[in-house]
Amino acid sequence: MKDKLRLSNFAALVFLNLILGSVQIYSQPVLFDFDNAPLYTSFPIDQTAGGITAHFTATGQGYSIQNANALGFTPTGFSGRILYPNSIYLSDITIQFDQLISDFSILYCCQELGCDDAATMKVTAYKNGALIGFNTRTATYPGTYPVDTLKCSFAQGFNSVVLHYQQRPPTCQDYGVIYLADKMQVTSLVVNVNSANSNITNFGLVQNYPNPFNPSTTIKYFIPTKNFVTLKIYDSKGTEVMTIVNEYKDTGEYEIQLNNTNLSSGVYYYKLIAGDFSETKKMIILK
Repeated sequence: MKDKLRLSNFAALVFLNLILGSVQIYSQPVLFDFDNAPLYTSFPIDQTAGGITAHFTATGQGYSIQNANALGFTPTGFSGRILYPNSIYLSDITIQFDQLISDFSILYCCQELGCDDAATMKVTAYKNGALIGFNTRTATYPGTYPVDTLKCSFAQGFNSVVLHYQQRPPTCQDYGVIYLADKMQVTSLVVNVNSANSNITNFGLVQNYPNPFNPSTTIKYFIPTKNFVTLKIYDSKGTEVMTIVNEYKDTGEYEIQLNNTNLSSGVYYYKLIAGDFSETKKMIILK
């Protein structure tokens, strides 16, 4: 297999098993706490943790690195140095990663004073500029500078996110369209590749295991020659609900761990297409 896995491209490698050339990668969340970021420095900045490098930019008057107590107090869960708005005006944060990740989360705190409700935040994920999906969050406990976690997970992976102040509190009058952020966590996309198996002569899609499953399952497929590969999931009505793979793959045996975070209970079908080969399997999600 021409494609070589570089360990630096995967975060927090907690287990590496080499058996007959099979490389199995197990990732854990990597924390970016920004405590080593240059204080008072405005975006753009780069931060590296656990082998992952993140590039931060912002729109408008942007963001900078400040102390968590810059407001005269420290929001719950925040500490050390944090991402802090440079003005009272709306500004989006874009974070680009040097590799594919499957899970993203960040602690946020909106400027709200004595509110009965809270603003809605939005995170949108992209893969090489193509939209993958988004998620929104409204603080569970509104009030003064409420804190919550904004997160998203997509099995097909993504390498950039945009953080956006989506909607003001419905009734609160004393608020600003700004937010603080801290404690970002990301998890590298988990892909297992058997790069030494040169005896693969046929395409193949293996039944996922376990099945039914909750919360995760493994999908395995075989590629005997380099091909453009798509692996997609469809609901019981035949509507595409997720793209897991959509790129060229070299000869090899591939395993992908699928998490059902963004899929509801039910029957689904996953379909592999590579060249003239096509195969479909059924899987069941139980929640």
